Amino acid sequence: VQLQASGGGLVQAGGSLRLSCVSSGRTFSTYTVGWFRQAPGKEREFVAAIFRGAGRIYYADSVKGRFIFSRDAAKNTVYLQMDSLEPEDTAVYYCAAGNRIIMSSMRGASAYDYWGQGTQVTVSS
Repeated sequence: VQLQASGGGLVQAGGSLRLSCVSSGRTFSTYTVGWFRQAPGKEREFVAAIFRGAGRIYYADSVKGRFIFSRDAAKNTVYLQMDSLEPEDTAVYYCAAGNRIIMSSMRGASAYDYWGQGTQVTVSS
């Protein structure tokens, strides 16, 4: 599985961006797919994920109500729509996937086997 993330950029606070992550090879249909982010000097943190392809979507409390995770199975692509962006959202955003993830480990970066290259999101105040 190879993942390619895109869509980052520079935006003012209150603005929006939509990130995309395309998978080549195996499809996302049965994988757990997540978005993580890492700010300078901080650990990589969970943002959102869909559990085992068609399951419920989970969000970090910090983004709930502002970010929306979606999937286009035909395009083998997942999206992260980010609205009402805040300077605290500034980070490199990564998509990740795994097919052996259990519910209790879904929010941990170490559970994921495949990672995209990351896309920078910068929110100015």
